[in-house]
Amino acid sequence: MSKQLFKRLIPKHDTIRNNKYLQIFGRLLHAPYLWHINRHSTAGAFAVGLFMAFVPVPFQMILAASSAIFFRVNLPLAVALVWVTNPITMPAIIYFCYVIGAFVLGYRVELFVFSIPDGGFWEFLHSMKDAFWPFLLGCMISGTIFSLLGYFGVHLVWRWHVIHRWNLRRTKRLIKN
Repeated sequence: MSKQLFKRLIPKHDTIRNNKYLQIFGRLLHAPYLWHINRHSTAGAFAVGLFMAFVPVPFQMILAASSAIFFRVNLPLAVALVWVTNPITMPAIIYFCYVIGAFVLGYRVELFVFSIPDGGFWEFLHSMKDAFWPFLLGCMISGTIFSLLGYFGVHLVWRWHVIHRWNLRRTKRLIKN
């Protein structure tokens, strides 16, 4: 885990501060701890961003930003990680969450039918009511699991990277002497 890699990948300060949807946070966006890249803020940002990516509501970026401010973790990384769920990955993630929730609730897993019935949109919504609770539970379980995996994964990879760098420096010193 290189700081330079994160600095290249995450959005810049000005991009976040000038986002019209994030202006509701005002001066809170100027807190320095929201922009630091270290093991703890990065791991926390992974946890926040990955959990919020699985919350099935619109404007996940605002939820991720407010959670990053509350938990004092890296804001740009938390906001960027919400895009794990994007229009390309969303159908697979929706079905995955539904299957997880249905399994936990003991429901029989059924295939989603994404066609509008003859009764129109409202009949479609009514037909989806049986899938709502398994889907919601699956989202919460998936969000929790992936946020924990992200949090501990960052700590593990960061620590491995630091030890690897120490060993390289030690080897260089031994060769030099």
